[in-house]
Amino acid sequence: MTDYYDVLGVPRNASEADIKKAYRRLAMEYHPDRNGGNPQAEEKFKEAAEAYDVLRDPEKRRRYDQFGAAGVRGGAGGGFGFTHFDLSEALNLFMRDFGGVAGFESLFGRGDRSRRARHRGQDVQITVRLTLEDVAHGTTRTIKLKALERCARCDGTGAEPGTRPERCGVCGGTGEQRRATQSVFGHFVSVSPCSACGGEGTITTSPCAECRGDGRQRGEQVVEVEVPAGVSSSHYLTLRGKGAAGPRGGPAGDLIVELEIEDDPRYERRGDDLVYDLPISFSQAALGVEHAVPTPYGEETVRIPAGTQAGTVITLAGKGLPNLNHGRRGAVHVRIQVWTPTTLSPELRDLFERLAEHEGEPPRDESIGKRFWNKMKEAFGT
Repeated sequence: MTDYYDVLGVPRNASEADIKKAYRRLAMEYHPDRNGGNPQAEEKFKEAAEAYDVLRDPEKRRRYDQFGAAGVRGGAGGGFGFTHFDLSEALNLFMRDFGGVAGFESLFGRGDRSRRARHRGQDVQITVRLTLEDVAHGTTRTIKLKALERCARCDGTGAEPGTRPERCGVCGGTGEQRRATQSVFGHFVSVSPCSACGGEGTITTSPCAECRGDGRQRGEQVVEVEVPAGVSSSHYLTLRGKGAAGPRGGPAGDLIVELEIEDDPRYERRGDDLVYDLPISFSQAALGVEHAVPTPYGEETVRIPAGTQAGTVITLAGKGLPNLNHGRRGAVHVRIQVWTPTTLSPELRDLFERLAEHEGEPPRDESIGKRFWNKMKEAFGT
C-alpha cells in the first residue's frame, strides 16, 4: 500500500504548509484539464487528493500515523482498507482549497467540466458495540439510520415535478463571479461563488412542495457495516456517501462508525494478546494437572507441570486476537494463580497440619521472584 507521505513527497514531520504546498504542486502537474484526460495523470491527481485530504486534517493524520490507512478509510462495505477518491471528489477538493487562486481558469481552461458548487451533505456518526468474539472473527452489523435522504417527489432537484431549476441570470450558470484587477504586478482574477445562486449555477423558481426546494427529506435507511477482525476501541470505519444527502442533488456525506469493544470479564486485553487468570489448588500445583482454558475460538487444554509456582505464565501462541494489519493472531497467556482456601473443614485442617510436618520451609532464593517477573516481561513483550 502506498504511503501518503511518499505520495506527496514530504517527510513524516512535514508542516501543514509543506503538505499544502506539495499537494498544490502535484495537483497543478497532474490536473486532468492540463493533461488532456490522460488516465495515468488522472490517477496521480486522485491519489494526491486522497493523501492531502488525510494529512491536512490533524485528527485524520494522527489516526493515520498511529494505525495506517486502516485508521482513516473504510473499504467496500465498511471494512478497513484504502479507498481512492473518485475524480469528482478530487476536483471538488482542489477547487475548494485552491479554486480562488488567480489564474487557474486561464491555466487549465474551462473544458467541459462545470465549476458549480454542489454542497455536500453532513457526515453522520454512530457507535457500534462489539464483543471480543466479534473482534476475533469479524462481524457484519445491520444499522438503521435516520438521516436526510434525497426527496422522492423531486428526485433531489428541489424543483416541483414538471419544472426544473433555471440558469442563474447573474453568473450565467457557472456558479462563479469573477473580478479582474490590474496592478503593477500584472493582471489578477479573483473567483468567488455567485452571490445570487450560492455557487450552484441555478435558481429554483418553483420549489418542490414536499421538501420546499431543499431536495431532501427525513427518512430511514438500512446500512450493512462490515467490521474486520482485529479492531479495537480506538478504530473508526468510514463509509463513503452513506451519510446525509446533500441539498439539491449534492453529494452525500460519510457515515463514521465508531467502534466500542465491550470488556470481557474472562480476559485482560493487551493489544493482540489476551491474559487469562487460571486458579488451581495447592495439590494441583504440586502434582500437576491438565485444565481446560477458554479462548475466542473454543476451549484449549493446558498441561500444568508438577511443581508449578504461582504466577507462572503458560502461553498459547496463535490463540489471541488477529492483528488488523497483517492478520496474524496474538497469544493467550494463561497466568497461574494458586488458590488458597479461606475456610477449612476439620478433615482439611488435619490434612494440612500433617502436610506442614513434611513440607518444611519454603526456599528463600530471591532469584525466584526475579525469574517470575522476567517471564512476565517476555510474555508481554515489555
